[in-house]
Amino acid sequence: MLKWIQRIAFVAAIALVVIQVYRPERTNPAVDPKQEIHGVLSVDPQMALVLNRACNDCHSNRTVWPWYSNVAPASWLVTSDVRRGRAAVNLSEWGKYDTRARQEYLKAVCSEVAEAEMPAFQYTILHPEAKLNAAEKAAVCRWTKSVMQSGAEPIVED
Repeated sequence: MLKWIQRIAFVAAIALVVIQVYRPERTNPAVDPKQEIHGVLSVDPQMALVLNRACNDCHSNRTVWPWYSNVAPASWLVTSDVRRGRAAVNLSEWGKYDTRARQEYLKAVCSEVAEAEMPAFQYTILHPEAKLNAAEKAAVCRWTKSVMQSGAEPIVED
């Protein structure tokens, strides 16, 4: 029995080394500050902190790639989550969305935060600081609703 366990452990170790060969691309596309949510909408400092802490790694082009994003199979999961997050809504490309899309995204942000669907559970396991407390969840919903009521119009700069 011990010999089988040793063989299985050896095969698993070899497999772990071999899977390191496939490295998914970890990208942070260029960011145009004028297109970011902060450049398009009025975002108060408290809300900016929440967005940076709980949303940016998956929903922006400003992902901070942790060390484990270099090690398969965790790298596969992390890059997949970031790719799906950016596809769902990208705070770095907020200015490219039309007003209707912005309204829908803001509504979804409030809903998913209030229902504790975001930030994602698997993210908060390794990033407990991203978990939102009740006051922060309420603040996110107040902010999204106030922006939606204002029509989510761009900031006018002189």
